[in-house]
Amino acid sequence: MEGGGLLIQVWASVAAISPELCPELSAEGLQWPDVDAPMNSDQANALVGVIPVYLDDRFLERYEQSSFFHTTPTKVFGQWHCSPSYRGQWSFTNCKRVGRNLIKVPMRELYKPKPDREILHAHAHVLTAAQAASIDQNEEHIVSKTQRLLDQLLDLGDHLHILGVKVGTPRTAAEIVKFSRDELQDNGWLSYPELSRLAQVAQIDMVEQRFLSRCKSIHELWQRVPNGFLRALVESAGHARSDIKDLGSLKLLQALSNIVERLNSEDECIDAFSAGAVPSDLQDRNAALAALFVLNELRIADAHDAGDVLRGLESLGFDTAGLNQGFGRALDHILDGIIAVFLHLNIELNKLLSRK
Repeated sequence: MEGGGLLIQVWASVAAISPELCPELSAEGLQWPDVDAPMNSDQANALVGVIPVYLDDRFLERYEQSSFFHTTPTKVFGQWHCSPSYRGQWSFTNCKRVGRNLIKVPMRELYKPKPDREILHAHAHVLTAAQAASIDQNEEHIVSKTQRLLDQLLDLGDHLHILGVKVGTPRTAAEIVKFSRDELQDNGWLSYPELSRLAQVAQIDMVEQRFLSRCKSIHELWQRVPNGFLRALVESAGHARSDIKDLGSLKLLQALSNIVERLNSEDECIDAFSAGAVPSDLQDRNAALAALFVLNELRIADAHDAGDVLRGLESLGFDTAGLNQGFGRALDHILDGIIAVFLHLNIELNKLLSRK
């Protein structure tokens, strides 16, 4: 009551958004490139012939960046597969790596039971047959490069194991490189997630920071070789501990390479490994290991300016003019260079260890 009258207060609401859930998008009736009619699950399941679907491998990024999904690459009959799955509930199947950045999967496999949103996600990355044909489907992809690096590290472990036994510092190959051939044979990369991280999608237009992060991952793989073991090998070659006590793994590996190369150049047998030290073993810069030194600089390049990154790449013969497209090719160049380093080391070690 106010001033002899009634004060009435009215409350009201306007329904702006319905409480009902929006209908989920469906993969039924999607129009795929180079397919005449819209596709649905029944049609896909009834397919007899193979209708190949080409996807940009950015399709994998959503799954690689989340621990909820399983994306470990697997090699089946010589072909790398990258087929994401979700906690045993659903999975893509038969997603094959083709070329550097392509995924090839049969249409029928795409429509096998999985949430429609996942098929829609694949559809968002589909390429036409003409687009796929314009891409070199024989170019090596990041997964294959990672495996080649792993193969060289495994060989290095075997060679250093034999060398260690012969000079009195025995270690198993798995203890040296922290990778087990038996485990890899039985379970692939499952026990080594660092391999899957290194082999994640590497686009041509990769930004610099991701490139540097991937360089750090490459560096960490070979850094698993214990410094103490490398130091013991160099010391067994006749070098005083006081001369090598402050050397890091990179300088120790270079010294070991110098020792082995010197012995090979003189056609010496392994018995001569401890015959006497030469100062140049520790002093000479080994050009065959240049990529490792550049990699070491790149892993800490976030503390430097861009010029340091460019100079390091140029020193390895990479044309930095191409970086305006991104750092993907630079990553290829670095990986190939590191693989070549360890191939060189393995060849030299094998020569020494095989000589009678």
